[in-house]
Amino acid sequence: MGTLKEQYENQLRAELKEKLGISNVMEIPKIEKIVLNMGLGDAVQNPKVVEKAAQELTLISGQKAVVTRAKKSIATFKLRAGMPIGARVTLRKDRMYDFLSKLINVALPRVRDFRGVSAKGFDGRGNFSMGVSEHIIFPEIDYDKIDQIRGLNVTIVTSAKTDEGARVLLDAIGMPFRKK
Repeated sequence: MGTLKEQYENQLRAELKEKLGISNVMEIPKIEKIVLNMGLGDAVQNPKVVEKAAQELTLISGQKAVVTRAKKSIATFKLRAGMPIGARVTLRKDRMYDFLSKLINVALPRVRDFRGVSAKGFDGRGNFSMGVSEHIIFPEIDYDKIDQIRGLNVTIVTSAKTDEGARVLLDAIGMPFRKK
């Protein structure tokens, strides 16, 4: 069948152009990047949690994760500016398509009682965000070696101007949206 990128370029672009009624080829929506983010509130008490989470995010994405730091101090949470509180990865080009293929075909079917992805994650500008409550659904994570189950956010940034254009694009790629 080929990769998801080849499938998009050879087959899906023509279908999208026809479905959306676009005359200009440059207006056809495409995926620009995928951002994976892991926020770790318990990192305030235990800073070593961030290192472990960054390693696991690196395994999942195939690209080194960046440790994110607090921008402001918040006394209520005992948080100081500059403390590590999360990890993130921005995927582009081939790695982005590889991750999206793995998410749709391998990881999401491993979710317990999976009924589809909610379509409420669109932001009004053609981008889609979803949460994964257990990072152990990815095959790279060894269940015996993890210390804690963590969640992560997946944001798919598209070039579509509207949510409808992005929804048609993700439907064509194979994102399993929940039936209404």
